[in-house]
Amino acid sequence: MWMRGGTSKGGYFLHDDLPADNDARDRFLLRAMGSPDPRQIDGMGGADPLTSKVAVVSRSGRPGIDVNYLFLQVFVDQALVSDQQNCGNILAGVAPFAIERGLVTATPDETHVAIFMENTGQVAVATVATPRGKVSYSGATRIDGVPGTAAPITLEFRDTAGSSCGALLPTGNSFDTVNGVAVTLIDNGMPCVVMKASDVGASGYESREQLDNATDLKARLEAIRLQVGERMKLGDVAQKTVPKMMLVAPPQHGGAVAARSFIPHRAHASIGVLGAVSVATACLLKDSPAAEVASIPPGTSKTMSIEHASGETTCVIEVNSSGAVVSSALVRTARKLMDGRVFA
Repeated sequence: MWMRGGTSKGGYFLHDDLPADNDARDRFLLRAMGSPDPRQIDGMGGADPLTSKVAVVSRSGRPGIDVNYLFLQVFVDQALVSDQQNCGNILAGVAPFAIERGLVTATPDETHVAIFMENTGQVAVATVATPRGKVSYSGATRIDGVPGTAAPITLEFRDTAGSSCGALLPTGNSFDTVNGVAVTLIDNGMPCVVMKASDVGASGYESREQLDNATDLKARLEAIRLQVGERMKLGDVAQKTVPKMMLVAPPQHGGAVAARSFIPHRAHASIGVLGAVSVATACLLKDSPAAEVASIPPGTSKTMSIEHASGETTCVIEVNSSGAVVSSALVRTARKLMDGRVFA
């Protein structure tokens, strides 16, 4: 099934429909997407990392969990399939897909689906509109980066801190200095390197095209990224899609912070779901670069708008009395695009 999940798009497969051997699976997915080729002309991919993604879904045997979800990033111009990260946008389509495929039985009005995210070992709970026991994709919810409106899908994340790096702050610091730049190395569902845009010669308000054409900036960011891989417990990241690089600046439109995301070598058209959660969390860290430019709402339940190149993404962050993040949630949408066979 081909679906749009949040601001991404890709193929959703039942685990048992793919080759059991991982190498054979990856060869199939590369052929299905048309990689490696910048246009992916001989496959289903859309010549963009955001449209060359895969969800592998299966019924779960874990207590309290409905389905397992493995995310695979199929590189566009390399013969590479990576499971080194999660994807919160593709996650938005997992629950509707699971219901459509009969892995989960829908209940009237809305259905809660507990999802084990295999890439990180964490759990998310998705709430899907299911009037009369069937998935509805129609609704009035709009998310920036997607035209039109659709039914809301609420994603609540549990225990995402340190999902890939072993700790929210793998170095134990709210900031470290790398190549003369203050950066926060953080993982609240997505390993990210967060820094002030002004510290690397950017404004933080650039368009995606401007960022993709900023070769000097991208080279500087990559030099930082390669240096922090070991510090973040990620090893050599030269061939990995993590950590993501995040530039932050004061908000312009009443939000909490402006952010520009690299994933990691191309600028993101918006921002990833778990990347937004990690940036929002970085804003709450005393003395962090993000805290210096962010506008933080009061209270223990903080609705934080992360402004990005195509609009904004709203996170609801719950903190305890000491200010530590205890949960996060976002609203996404998804749509079924095609159900059939893909040939490779």
